[in-house]
Amino acid sequence: MTKRATRVAGALLALPMLAHATNGMLLEGYGPIAGGMGGVANAIDNGMAAAANNPATMGLMSAEARLDLAIGHLGPKVSSAAGPMAAHSSARAYQMPAFGYGRRNGSLTYGLAVFAQGGMGTEYAADSFLAMGSAQPVRAELGVGRLIAPVAWQVSPALTLGGSIDLVWSTLDIRMAASGAQLGQMVTGASGNLAMALPALGGAPWARIDFSDGSKFSGEAISTGWAAKLGFVYKMSDALTMGGSWHSKTALKDMRTSQGGASLSGFGGFSDSGRLSVDNFQMPSQWALGLAWRARPGLTLAADLKHIGWADVMQSLRMRYVSAGMGGEVSFALPQHWRNQTVTALGAAWQATPALILRAGYNRAPNPIPDLYVNPLFPATVRSHLSAGFSYELGERSAISAVITKAPDTTVQAGTGVSISHSQLNAQLMYSLRF
Repeated sequence: MTKRATRVAGALLALPMLAHATNGMLLEGYGPIAGGMGGVANAIDNGMAAAANNPATMGLMSAEARLDLAIGHLGPKVSSAAGPMAAHSSARAYQMPAFGYGRRNGSLTYGLAVFAQGGMGTEYAADSFLAMGSAQPVRAELGVGRLIAPVAWQVSPALTLGGSIDLVWSTLDIRMAASGAQLGQMVTGASGNLAMALPALGGAPWARIDFSDGSKFSGEAISTGWAAKLGFVYKMSDALTMGGSWHSKTALKDMRTSQGGASLSGFGGFSDSGRLSVDNFQMPSQWALGLAWRARPGLTLAADLKHIGWADVMQSLRMRYVSAGMGGEVSFALPQHWRNQTVTALGAAWQATPALILRAGYNRAPNPIPDLYVNPLFPATVRSHLSAGFSYELGERSAISAVITKAPDTTVQAGTGVSISHSQLNAQLMYSLRF
């Protein structure tokens, strides 16, 4: 890798990697090439976003080396209502940098990339009904990012195999209010002085769990871990290409706040600080298959089918709070009961001129969260996306690519009676340099 690419990678690692829920907690498309085609990525050259999608597609790269620098904008619009009361999330804009560098050496192509993988979150005002009269804001923000080392091996002119090792990190903020009775229903165990104090909150109009670092771009609770990917690309004919990928479930450590970085509080003056851990939070495994067909010169039609194993990782959000002042600890569980998700992505790319490629795509996936368990803080409920994008050659060695994606409004009725609406307007922009 060049010194310039190494410096860029280091700078991006210092930046936040937050994304907002689309396919559950995952983005509908990684990189503007795949994003412009509805997230299709398993059988097409999609630049260094291959590291986040199917590493084997790096073998389709035409240049000896490639550098991609990208920025993504996530624009969620979330609101919640209970009868005449309405609350609108102020978390309306997230920016996500991305970087990828790849180099070919004989039959091998290898590189390094940094991508935001996914997340979800909202932020409601202190005077909203979701604050339960606590006079403090309520918010949640989950972010997951990856530093990826991908490699692709061209076994034959038709077959390329790929894989990657991923360093994964996650961050989380939660500022949540509930009635004392609701909080009690989430308790799965308690000990020490804290266990003796909790029953007094049973009749309280509000109680809170808070841990937040005060930043819109990172979280108080942090974890790191590992994951891996495998993939293949097979050219069935000059016009038809098949690709597939498998992403492992992550192996993240428990997320933990700093000492004193979390607090429990309640109506009547109850207040305590300590450390909180989120136990065994993981991102799911997934597999995908894709086809790309060159229907005629200049026109490519492609489709991906993806299966995401949410049911294995999102049955409940389990937290353990250890008191630093009162003594003792308490464990909570927020039921989730997510279902597995099958995503269909369809896309087209048209070479309009020698310098201009136009793209369009559609992405559809069922809501993985049963309505009974949808939480206004974590509304991962978007079902479909429409995208349009382009790439434009700036010269022999460089190009820009962009995409705009619209997720139409989806409204669900939670088991608590709260109605939650969620739509998005997202964009990605990328500069590519070929060596």
